[in-house]
Amino acid sequence: MITLLWLIPALPFASTLVLVLLGSRLSRRAVAMVGVGSIGLSAVIAILVAASYLGATPSGGSFTQPLWTWIDVDSFRPQVSLYLDSLSLLMVLVVTFVGFLIHLYSAEFMIEDEGYSRFFAYMNLFVASMLTLLLANNLLLLYLGWEGVGLCSYLLIGFWYRDPANGRAARKAFIVTRVGDTALSIGLFLLFTRLGTLQIQDLMQRASTQWAPGTSLAAAAAFLLLGGAVGKSAQLPLQVWLPDAMAGPTPVSALLHAATMVTAGVYLIARTHVLFSLAPSAQSAVAVVGACTLLLAGFSALTQWDIKRVLAYSTVSQIGYMFVALGVGAWGAALFHFVTHAFFKALLFLGAGVITNALHDEHNIFRMGGLRKELPLTFWTFLIAGCSLAALPFITAGFFSKDLIIWDEWSAQNGNPALWTAGMIGALLTSLYTFRLIFRVFFGPLGLPVTKRPGYRMKIPLVVLAILSIVGGYFKQPLLAFLHSALPSTLEVHAGALTEIRSETISGLLFFVGVYFAYLFHLQKRNLADVLVENPIGRMLHQWWFADWGLDWIYDKVLVQPFIWVARINKSDFVDAFYAGIAWLARLSYRGLSDTETGRVRWYAASMAAASLLFIAIVLFK
Repeated sequence: MITLLWLIPALPFASTLVLVLLGSRLSRRAVAMVGVGSIGLSAVIAILVAASYLGATPSGGSFTQPLWTWIDVDSFRPQVSLYLDSLSLLMVLVVTFVGFLIHLYSAEFMIEDEGYSRFFAYMNLFVASMLTLLLANNLLLLYLGWEGVGLCSYLLIGFWYRDPANGRAARKAFIVTRVGDTALSIGLFLLFTRLGTLQIQDLMQRASTQWAPGTSLAAAAAFLLLGGAVGKSAQLPLQVWLPDAMAGPTPVSALLHAATMVTAGVYLIARTHVLFSLAPSAQSAVAVVGACTLLLAGFSALTQWDIKRVLAYSTVSQIGYMFVALGVGAWGAALFHFVTHAFFKALLFLGAGVITNALHDEHNIFRMGGLRKELPLTFWTFLIAGCSLAALPFITAGFFSKDLIIWDEWSAQNGNPALWTAGMIGALLTSLYTFRLIFRVFFGPLGLPVTKRPGYRMKIPLVVLAILSIVGGYFKQPLLAFLHSALPSTLEVHAGALTEIRSETISGLLFFVGVYFAYLFHLQKRNLADVLVENPIGRMLHQWWFADWGLDWIYDKVLVQPFIWVARINKSDFVDAFYAGIAWLARLSYRGLSDTETGRVRWYAASMAAASLLFIAIVLFK
């Protein structure tokens, strides 16, 4: 069964081709069968491959499947080859299974949209590109998948392209992530020129034998890869694109945040962990970037009124936790949180889609309320996902994964009290903004009336993901043991007086503190929240956090406006004059030749005869 590996990315690619060529001629039912069915088959094959892998683990814990030679120039012969180990297998299972549930949900959510077949073509290409990234045996193929998810994010964020705001959001995502992609491409050139290969496993082996820990080359390569990861995973300072990416349809947000693009950076760092281990400064930078991002995004989430933007900042913050785990050497904890986060974040976005769909596309949480009785299934599943996000102690999946990261922030080899404190503050912020959202949307007096209710294709994914958001945490030890063959174990060296149970207890208390204050300010005495914002200091902080700490303003003043100014004063430079001259010559030639088009056939014949005689004379008497 493991030899069927190639079908996992091939099926989404094939369905994309079918939808592009025939989608406009197919019925919506047929489009849904092709779009959803191909991802479902891919998920089934992934499960069969996983069963084969677990039943008879390949030698060395990995399986390589060469498909064909991509380029053959001198000694440069990269292949289109797939590589399966415990790390890539875990991520493929999550991407295909969660992706299938999101596709099933989309079949009903997008049913009235005129771009139905185009939507599934983009979504399937998105999943196929992510699977290519995960299964790539070399960095060149990985980069192809990396650019593929970037292209698809542009297409899907700007899916409703008739609204100029959506087009701006798509361009912003593409341009900002392009900064990180440029750093990644330079890093790939550096690795290839210095180590002579792009095969990921050979590359890591050569790096560990040829580069000493702390060497400048290892640090440079790791920092460049970190730049790529920061862009794709929306970490500081390139996180500004992700909140605006909510312009796309809600299933796009679910797929983007839960299983595909924003987790690509986490995978890249985990896959090249040997390189980061050789560059302690770069690995420490990963932890610092993650800690700063989780805090800044947490504060920003407290101020948002758009239900999807609250969840977007939540994603930025949770990916920050994964980065901190990678930075302290808790590789397994980062991947464990990736799995649980995929479950509860997909559920939160799909639940948000049900809510906005039911309220005639209303996104403002302050215009909602009382929906727990109007949409009971959505309420309970959303509550489960929210509790998992905020880490309800000893019950939800998010508690087991997030608190493992917080503990490793203290105890791991590269951990320290500052990172642990940042993780704890982040846990308090998560509880605050999560239950602020829940109390505003589902409790209090009824806001806007419900005009539409979900069908079974939207309900089934909610129920399945709600179950996984609870039981997923109980697979902690088997999952960590499974990843051991691909990733190093976490070294706990800083325990001291603080134990894991005590750390979890403190985190649990912060969960309840956050719930209490959210209840106080957003349910019991809602006027208190208004009083805080009306205070001059409170108003300033609110505006600052709401505007993503002013980073968009800074980028506009420091980068965008100077570039526009230079372009304006340089609009008539000599390069433009050269091409303007070519255009002028072309117009002049056109006018001269158009005068010869008289419509007089005798003149045409005479001209052709004269030209023929001239040509013969030149040949004979040259």
